[in-house]
Amino acid sequence: MASKRDYYDVLGLKKGATDEEIKRAFRKKAMEYHPDKNPGDKKAEESFKEVNEAYGILSDKEKKNLYDKFGHAGVDPNAGFGAGGFGGFGGGAAYSADFGDLFGDLFGGMFTGGTSGMGGMGGGRRKNVPRKGRDLQQGLRISFKDAAFGAKKKIRIKRQSECTACGGTGAKDGTAKHRCETCGGSGQVQMQQNTPFGSFMNITTCGACRGRGEVVDTPCPECGGAGTLVKDFTITVDIPAGVDSDSVIPLRGQGEPGVNGGPPGDLYVVLQVEPHELFARIGNDLRIDMPITFDQAALGTTIIVPTLAEKVSYKVPAGTQPGTIFRLKGKGVKSVRGNKYGDLYVRVNIEVPTKLSGDQKKVLKDMAEKIGPECYPKKNKFAKFMEKMFG
Repeated sequence: MASKRDYYDVLGLKKGATDEEIKRAFRKKAMEYHPDKNPGDKKAEESFKEVNEAYGILSDKEKKNLYDKFGHAGVDPNAGFGAGGFGGFGGGAAYSADFGDLFGDLFGGMFTGGTSGMGGMGGGRRKNVPRKGRDLQQGLRISFKDAAFGAKKKIRIKRQSECTACGGTGAKDGTAKHRCETCGGSGQVQMQQNTPFGSFMNITTCGACRGRGEVVDTPCPECGGAGTLVKDFTITVDIPAGVDSDSVIPLRGQGEPGVNGGPPGDLYVVLQVEPHELFARIGNDLRIDMPITFDQAALGTTIIVPTLAEKVSYKVPAGTQPGTIFRLKGKGVKSVRGNKYGDLYVRVNIEVPTKLSGDQKKVLKDMAEKIGPECYPKKNKFAKFMEKMFG
């Protein structure tokens, strides 16, 4: 199977395009490839589908962010999680956009639907068909340790939920809905519109039923006829080991309820990791600054180095210079994509003693007199450079 084209290339854009540039490019490409303008042209039909798919992702802020970070894998329900094996990001939501709505917004609903074997992808699509619920996003702040080793966390969210008083119908108990007489239950009304491209049917949302196709005579007193209420929910989030700030965990079916019997949306949990007192993280590697004394650096010693899980010993060779970095292989953070671990990089800094007593100062002076200039090659090199510059 041929690999998918980059969505920005499909719309003739560069990565980082603004929302207005994306909408303008989509309008131009959709005009070019629309089946009503290219009857019987299979190539144009495929291009039209490709343009719609690209716009369905890039016009959605959350999905565009996932695509920009992880490419097609970030919005492909059959691919692994772009940052490390959480499962596909987009699910059906990536391509569930009602393109009748898109064309209604962009072109005033001027295209008719279903005229070219597209299955009603154009403006003639019914508004009251089952649709996936809205996706939600929730931030979650976790500790450095939880990010490295994984954890279970509970979060509280507010979301729409089916009204139990009316069962989601929006009608008061004992009453019912009836089909909208204005639109005949389609949720849309049509009128002919003349454009520079010819005469088209303009399809708009029915104002009488607000696109639902049904009218409630006696609204439910609990939800006011909406069929849903805002409620608090507590959800457990499984955080895998190795996540980092801006990692996204998708929770399927935890978004807003679907419309007209459609499936619920998804909840995307965006992680923020608190900094650590000792460790800095770069990818799966860790870095730490470790102070040692002058005599340890000069004579060599064995130091005890902290890692996230344990203490390990490391032999510092004699003559170690300030800023020297040692690597402890496999002592970093576990990759979220598998069982591979990063490394721990230890930078040694030589601490100069302070608050010396008189006897301690004398010891240091005696040592300085006994250590010859041959022990300080860098100092000697610098002195020669100064002499060359100033004579």
